[in-house]
Amino acid sequence: MPKLRGEAFWRETLRSAHYVVAPMVDQSELAWRLLSRRHGAQLCYTPMLHAQVFLRDANYRRENLYGEACAEDRPLIVQFCANDPEVFVQAALLAQDYCDAIDLNLGCPQMIAKRDTFHSIVQPTYLSFQSFSVLLANEKLSVPITCKIRVFPDIDKTVKYAHMLEKAGCQLLTVHGRTKEQKGPLAGVASWEHIQAVRKAVNIPVFANGNIQCLSDVEECIRKTGVHGVMSAEGNLHNPALFEGRNPLVWEMAEEYLEIVRKYPCPLSYVRAHLFKLWHHTLQVYQQLREELAKVKTLEGIIDVNRELKLRCQEEIANQKEGEKPKEGLPFFHWICQPYIRPGPKERCRENGDSGTEKGARGKRALEEEEDGNSELLSKNKQKKKLRNPNKSFDPSLKPKYAKCDQCGNPKGNKCVFNMCRGCCKKRAFREVADCPGHGLLFKTKYEKSLSWQHSQRGIQTPEISQRGDAELGETAVLKEAGDS
Repeated sequence: MPKLRGEAFWRETLRSAHYVVAPMVDQSELAWRLLSRRHGAQLCYTPMLHAQVFLRDANYRRENLYGEACAEDRPLIVQFCANDPEVFVQAALLAQDYCDAIDLNLGCPQMIAKRDTFHSIVQPTYLSFQSFSVLLANEKLSVPITCKIRVFPDIDKTVKYAHMLEKAGCQLLTVHGRTKEQKGPLAGVASWEHIQAVRKAVNIPVFANGNIQCLSDVEECIRKTGVHGVMSAEGNLHNPALFEGRNPLVWEMAEEYLEIVRKYPCPLSYVRAHLFKLWHHTLQVYQQLREELAKVKTLEGIIDVNRELKLRCQEEIANQKEGEKPKEGLPFFHWICQPYIRPGPKERCRENGDSGTEKGARGKRALEEEEDGNSELLSKNKQKKKLRNPNKSFDPSLKPKYAKCDQCGNPKGNKCVFNMCRGCCKKRAFREVADCPGHGLLFKTKYEKSLSWQHSQRGIQTPEISQRGDAELGETAVLKEAGDS
């Protein structure tokens, strides 16, 4: 059967899904997807998978996708990150029989995506490669290709970017309404205005991502932007029943999730991370149990901590005074699933007792505070290192000396062809369209490969496809020029 496209793909294959669980690194595994589906989710994504590792590592494929089949886990979209179009397509070919579509992540600001240099970190740089990847996947795969992007500050540029992906063959576009800089304490509010502009401009289904903390947010987002569906990440992690419009007791969700994990095991780090999110507000009250949850080494141990948290909350409920209200400004008591509002940089400074800088960022401590190795003055991470290795010194004068980068003074790469650190080398290699094998930067090689492929395609394509390719190259040049400026 020919694969469905656009609206038909969303309506028939994805069953007109409105409520979507986002792809989350190490967090949207099978057990969590099944929990979310039981409580209103209509479509789920796998965690973001590394295409190159997926292609070469059979264990990675088995652990993340080839494990025990589950009929409940459909429709399902597998998401990849990649920095080589051909590697991405080869990995997608191995995954296509286990899902309903393949998603290319072009909007992830996490460190794994930074290392791949193929996402929102370098949107202006790799636009031609992104278009090339989508075009190649659309031709080779038997399932549709979808994309997830972040917005540019400029709405027009975001719309042009979406148009380029649509013309390359993207059949569904997820738009996260934040820029690549908006992450962590700088996340801020997602722009539904950008999402609305993309939805009006393209002829393929669009999902919105950002600002979703409860079911009313989902409904408002669909009403204001006109999107086909709404994706939730953090909102779903803190309340798996978000799409049901419920705020259940935390231990109900935790116990149900742990039962699913017994049937569909996953790494213990995933389980622990989920309970930290579910119990987030309660663990601020019971700090000792927070430490126990962090140290426990078995699933049974995690279940015991969860049981103890439940007993303490039930005891607190039994002793609750009539008319008592939630503390810390929470909408519900801490044992009820509810969103976590991430504090901004200014709020973090006030929490830490710092006056803050002009940008609202926390200032660094003076080096002399750390040089004596006093554990009370060391950061938590350094205190942990000190416990593991009591003889470790944090005196900067004892650190080995490295050759400096010609540009910024940071340690340079030993094999860098420009005698620079990786950051400076990356900028120069991009500017000059050059390669640096020492840092694994292959701008020239990949650019030539992309051009060679496009030229070869022009020789065998119909006039209509050739014209489309010319238009894509023109749009790529416009966006790249805007990115350089």
